[in-house]
Amino acid sequence: MSKVLLDTDVLIDVLRGREKARVFLRTVTHDAVPCCSVISVAELWAGMYPAEQESTFTLIDALLVIPVSREIAELGGKFKRDIKSQNLELADCLIAATALVEGASLATGNIKDYPMDEITILPHRR
Repeated sequence: MSKVLLDTDVLIDVLRGREKARVFLRTVTHDAVPCCSVISVAELWAGMYPAEQESTFTLIDALLVIPVSREIAELGGKFKRDIKSQNLELADCLIAATALVEGASLATGNIKDYPMDEITILPHRR
């Protein structure tokens, strides 16, 4: 079965109850294992409101959480080094590397954050 890596923005939209995000999530995970990077877990916790803690636990527990391996770290570093963009964040490079190493499509509403030609993007329209 294929995998879909959910970017942090998609997870936040789901947690905030945005219906378009919930429909998108059901659609992209219909025939794929829903995953997220540990980087997204950290980003969620960094911006989480105290009242969202329980729903955040529930959502993360429903996903396959993929750790950053050495292979992912090296590829993420290579993306950051090789792609000449002032706005490219290392966290996004690691998420993109996770998708590539895991053979997963990346579901995101932030397409501009992922200029890597090697990854398959599933665009989330907010």
